[in-house]
Amino acid sequence: MQITKQADYAVRAVLYLSEHGNNRRTPTNKIAAKQKIPSSFLAKIISQLSIAGVVHTSRGAKGGVALSRPAREISLLDVVEAIDGPITLNECVIDASVCPFGDTCKVHEVWCKAHADLINKLSTTNFQTLAS
Repeated sequence: MQITKQADYAVRAVLYLSEHGNNRRTPTNKIAAKQKIPSSFLAKIISQLSIAGVVHTSRGAKGGVALSRPAREISLLDVVEAIDGPITLNECVIDASVCPFGDTCKVHEVWCKAHADLINKLSTTNFQTLAS
C-alpha cells in the first residue's frame, strides 16, 4: 500500500499549518513554496481538505487557509482519508465474502490485523504531536 502524492502533499500542508498556529491564516502560495507543492495541485488539495472539515479558507487580502479545529484534534487518518478515501489493505478486510477461500483463507487474519494496526496508528497520531 502506498498513499498518493496528493495525500502526501495534504499531510505536509496540514503539518505546515499546525506548526504555524491553529487560527493563523496562511496564503496557499506560501504553503506551496515552503512545502514544494505545485500551486495548482495544492488548490485542489485545499478544496478537498475544506470539504472534509480539516481546514477553512477565506478569500481576499487577509485571506488564506487555516486549520478548522485544533491540531490535536486532526489525525493523520483524517487527512489521508479526506484525500484518498477509506484505507483498505485488501477488499476482504471490509467484506470477507469476496474471498474465494472464505473461512479457510490462511491470510485473512493477517490482513485484518495489519489493517487494524495501520488505522490505529494513523488515527492516534495527531498534528499537534507531529508539529512539536
